[in-house]
Amino acid sequence: MAAFSCSLVTLPSQMRNLSLTSSSSSSPISNSASFSFSKNLSHPLFSQGSLALSPVQHPTRRSMVVCEVATKKADSAVKRARLAEKRRLYNKARKSEIRTRMRKVLEALEILKKKPEAQAEEILPVEKLIGEAYSVIDKAVKAGTLHRNTGANRKSRLARRKKAVEIHHGWYTPVPETTSA
Repeated sequence: MAAFSCSLVTLPSQMRNLSLTSSSSSSPISNSASFSFSKNLSHPLFSQGSLALSPVQHPTRRSMVVCEVATKKADSAVKRARLAEKRRLYNKARKSEIRTRMRKVLEALEILKKKPEAQAEEILPVEKLIGEAYSVIDKAVKAGTLHRNTGANRKSRLARRKKAVEIHHGWYTPVPETTSA
């Protein structure tokens, strides 16, 4: 009867050494060999996880068994995963709202640009939509959903499109920059 022992650093001190005895008559460990433990396995560490045994062959030594204990995720890891999922859904909703508001502003500006006899007062409802979009973008940046540069780029995109519509209809004429030499 061959006896094998294994030790795990992760086990508590009273469980540091486990003795395994093989019921097979051959000394090399085979897949059909069954093992019995000489220590009680009702330890809480084993009830939380599983014990895996794998034979290891070394060229100069006898066969030995390596024991590994796989435990469940720690409670802190479970909580982190739960909070990450909650934040992901929250951020996803914020980003969706930003895209929706930007799309509404861009569509309104496109309609206004295509309108041949548009008046300057017709831009006021679009400016209100732009203000609401700016507010949502700023809140997302403040909450950390968007990077501040991304928020600035999106606000700039809306402002550029609005200015392009104003220039198209002649409501705004850009002042050329003067370069001082």
